[in-house]
Amino acid sequence: MADFGQLLRAWRDRLAPADAGFPAMPGRRAPGLRREELAQLAGLSVDYVLRLEQGRATNPSAQVVGALARALQLSPAERDRLYRGAGLLPPQDGTVNTHVPAGIQRLAARLGDFPIGVFSADWTLVWWNGMWNALFGDPSAVPAAERNLARALFGDGPASHALRPVHSERGEDAFAASIVADLKDAVSRYPKDARLGRLVQELRETSDAFEHHWATATPSSHVTDQKTIRHPEIGDILLDCDVLIVPGADLRMVTYTAAAASSDAGKLDLLRVTAGHTTLP
Repeated sequence: MADFGQLLRAWRDRLAPADAGFPAMPGRRAPGLRREELAQLAGLSVDYVLRLEQGRATNPSAQVVGALARALQLSPAERDRLYRGAGLLPPQDGTVNTHVPAGIQRLAARLGDFPIGVFSADWTLVWWNGMWNALFGDPSAVPAAERNLARALFGDGPASHALRPVHSERGEDAFAASIVADLKDAVSRYPKDARLGRLVQELRETSDAFEHHWATATPSSHVTDQKTIRHPEIGDILLDCDVLIVPGADLRMVTYTAAAASSDAGKLDLLRVTAGHTTLP
């Protein structure tokens, strides 16, 4: 674990705060991210990050290592080295990719005026920014295993309970069907992914709606949709929702925007005042 802590410190020192979505502050002495900033990005406590760096915390989970790798914007080879430093096997080929390339993170961080979430092929949320927090609530308050859109739509756990009311102009049935179709396609492409298999089996056994969509699912592309999000403080916000596919990474970048000078753009401005920094699970 000493090597693991050294890697964390070295890679934390090299990551420019601006690339992680933090504003440049005058008089900043740290060459890269501060420890508290890495903790915020990875959804961990500052004390735990400190103990990891000092080698006093051992046996971090694969989930923690994956979150740190995304927060540090590591390359796939560096990510694998971090896993091995923690005594874990790196993610295997043939499983759903949850690694968000550094370039995608830098791009999304610079679009911080708008809510952005990045999902893996099984519709697990793996990256989000402060505006996503402000619009939908902080995903880090939901257990990591529950941060999945299919669980939110068809399950009865924390993900479902945390989901804020959203109305799709395409219709709720069409939206739900498109998510199930994506999952069915993912199963065909990642037959060795045990987590994906368990997710689908659980939802097929517990949700009649999911089973219906599974039986009738056909491939479909995501198109621009207008969605009304009912926010607890500022009321309904009508936004354009776009799903952008990240080539080579099998990720979905979901963005919410509003026309300039519209009343809904004004509501986004109000949300921006309370939005935090870019963050990760």
